[in-house]
Amino acid sequence: MAPLRPNGPALLKAGVFGAWLLISACGFCLLWSYASDPGRGAEAPRRWPAESRMSAPDGQPRLLLFAHPRCPCTRATLGELDRLMARCGEGCTTTVLFYSPEGEPASWVRTDLWDHAARIPGVAVVADPGGAEARLFGAATSGQVLVYDAGGALAFQGGITASRGHAGDNAGASAIAALVRGEPAGLPCTSVFGCPIDPQCSPLP
Repeated sequence: MAPLRPNGPALLKAGVFGAWLLISACGFCLLWSYASDPGRGAEAPRRWPAESRMSAPDGQPRLLLFAHPRCPCTRATLGELDRLMARCGEGCTTTVLFYSPEGEPASWVRTDLWDHAARIPGVAVVADPGGAEARLFGAATSGQVLVYDAGGALAFQGGITASRGHAGDNAGASAIAALVRGEPAGLPCTSVFGCPIDPQCSPLP
């Protein structure tokens, strides 16, 4: 007896299903690659710059978070900052600086991300006109965190999410919490995940 052969419609369905699997796998790989692709890390000064308009650390560590007010990836970073402040907020002075283009009205920077940051207890939120402070501190990616110790020396630089736009336990937040508690951090630098702060290379409107 001759072996049964699949008919035309069955072959077509199998081909379509196989193509769907291949496209889905490629899409998943692209998404994973994007999520795990870090932004450019800061080239931060080793000591607190005297040119900064912000006050230097005085008796306790100073945490700075540089952000773009329209970066969707930064939502997860602010969620992690909220958790971090609940753990050790009283042990450090914390400021979130949102990039604000010169000449734009205040409403441009006052997005829901600004409102989120402003609701976190113990966090000061300020605009950074033209990204002047970001440039001074060498921050290039939204979500960049810098921690300077009580003496004004750089103690940590990096991000506080494990990948782009994903909240959850991560090495950066753990290292900062250890620093604030006066314990060895073990990891003074982590990758930062977010959109560019520089408007010349940012795809954001």
